[in-house]
Amino acid sequence: MQIGVDYYPEHWDRKLWEQDADLMKQAGVDIVRMGEFAWCKLEPADGEFDFEWLDYAMDLFAARDIKVVLGTPTSCPPLWFYEKYPESIQTGKDGNKIATGIRGHRCYNNPDFNRYASRIVDEMTRHYAGYKNLIAWQIDNELEANFCFCENCTARFREWLKDKYGTLNAVNEAYGNNVWSGEYSSWEQITPPYGTYPQAWLNPSYMLDFNRYASDSMIEYMNNQVHIIRKNCPEMTITTNIWFCENMPDFYKTFENLDFVSYDNYPVSRIPSDKEACYSHVFHLDMMRGIKRKNFWIMEQLSGGMGCWMPMQHMPLPGMIKGYSLQAFAHGADSVLHFRWRTAVSGAEMHWHGLIDHSNVPGRRFSEFQELCREAKKLKALENTYIKSEVAILYSSDNEYAFKIQPQTQGMYYLEQLMLFHSGFTKCGVNIDIIGQHDDISDYKIIVAPEMYVTDMDVVKRLYEFARNGGTVIITNRSGVKDEYNKCIMEQLPTVLKEMTGSHVKEYDPMGEDKLSVKMQNGITYQCGRWCDILEEGTSEVVGRYEGGFFDGEGAITCNSYGSGTVYYVGTVLEKAFYADFAEDILIKSGIEYIHDLPDNVEVTTRTDGEKTYSLIFNNTDVPQKIVFGGAKADMELKPFEFVCL
Repeated sequence: MQIGVDYYPEHWDRKLWEQDADLMKQAGVDIVRMGEFAWCKLEPADGEFDFEWLDYAMDLFAARDIKVVLGTPTSCPPLWFYEKYPESIQTGKDGNKIATGIRGHRCYNNPDFNRYASRIVDEMTRHYAGYKNLIAWQIDNELEANFCFCENCTARFREWLKDKYGTLNAVNEAYGNNVWSGEYSSWEQITPPYGTYPQAWLNPSYMLDFNRYASDSMIEYMNNQVHIIRKNCPEMTITTNIWFCENMPDFYKTFENLDFVSYDNYPVSRIPSDKEACYSHVFHLDMMRGIKRKNFWIMEQLSGGMGCWMPMQHMPLPGMIKGYSLQAFAHGADSVLHFRWRTAVSGAEMHWHGLIDHSNVPGRRFSEFQELCREAKKLKALENTYIKSEVAILYSSDNEYAFKIQPQTQGMYYLEQLMLFHSGFTKCGVNIDIIGQHDDISDYKIIVAPEMYVTDMDVVKRLYEFARNGGTVIITNRSGVKDEYNKCIMEQLPTVLKEMTGSHVKEYDPMGEDKLSVKMQNGITYQCGRWCDILEEGTSEVVGRYEGGFFDGEGAITCNSYGSGTVYYVGTVLEKAFYADFAEDILIKSGIEYIHDLPDNVEVTTRTDGEKTYSLIFNNTDVPQKIVFGGAKADMELKPFEFVCL
């Protein structure tokens, strides 16, 4: 279990560097990340490279046995480059070049940018090949899918479509371009989606393909750097740091050629008063672990109040800095690096607070960070452990894109139901993987497949096989709606999933913010909203019925025996209490061990080395919580944000 910090020596006078290195060593820092924004310092003029300053910093850390991750600095080309090659700046949806301001202005497909980016990565990786304390390379920084609308990107989008479809007739047929007289008669008529009007005004098939292309375009750019690093540093591990950004790439494809997943983790600094909020970042952490089905890194972790693209936020409460880092370890992180060592005194992020404030006087947050470093050393037994899960939730980038392209109803978004099911199983103290929909599911007992909106027949076949062989599958509303081209399937919903669910949708009502209730067979009633599928059973049994509305008494939730397994269809979005009770019932029927009646937002995870299993308990609330285990384990009371390893 390694603790680190993100450090920017180029921002500070050299007199501070040695002091900082000494203080890091004293605090217990294992790793620093550097370099990801320093292109202008590494290449101050075209073709003139200066690594001396970074060598000096690297040597300071090597002398103190502190390891280094270096970032390739391609997120921020120098202004001299933009001055020489203005066409390399991204073009916005309005057709104009974006203003050079904070960072990330480059176009991934611009040949001049790619030439210079390849050169700085080549120079940097050859220079640091074999450097004794360098342990990994981070490619660029927080890469997003390529939403650039320049001529190069237009040409690349057309080439992507030609590779996929071959002919214009195939594109027209796939997109249903006979609507609104939208048929293409030449490739030159195809452009990225210019304009500031809503995405929903455009052909959804075309928009889904553009999102797919934008992700692939970013991955192609990233893999070019992977190739250079592999050539120059063949023994070195490579990653990139991701987050839940506006233009999300396909995370699962992103990491196919990388060695491990890295995530930038910024949990809430105040617990929401809304009891229905799924605020815990365990969903994010379990998703990061699920991308490659192995342990991951946190490359940026909350260290202070945030403030840059928003007004300044609350400072973390006592216990959060330590607790959230230990929470990440509990869910599969092997290293946690905090952003940042010291709060910047200049630039747009000067109010995005680090461990040490502008005063340069270590305070409460730094003291807590020191406690974290000491605590992490005590977790050495976890270093060769992993998380084994019997429950998995399927994630699909296509569905994420499709929900953004055509919002289904007021307040409804793709990740909501994934997070609600995750919160339900988390309430039962079981491990959960969030995996790509194309991943192997045979080792699990329960598969939750929410909102399988854009249909992939390979995934459908594997879900049928999983249920037939004795597994439990949970399907939800907005499943089987579209084909692979994002066109509606002309069958009763859930279309291709209808046989396994044993029920079909007679009608649906996009409820938005309105509320109804669902009464279960056991007499418990839960509030519901967002969306209501009105279900008619075939071979299935109705286990929950609506109360209220014109469909009062109609089916809301069904259960069907299929082969040797069981398939549930949840036709609406319910309050959090439902998902916890529903998860507990399914865990009992599946024979999976769980914890009954955990307090809300007290999280229990297990890590194992194959022989010994460790229980990791985190109180993710701002009040004390009492946990009653029963059996051999002792009951305990946890302070706010306290973490315990048993």
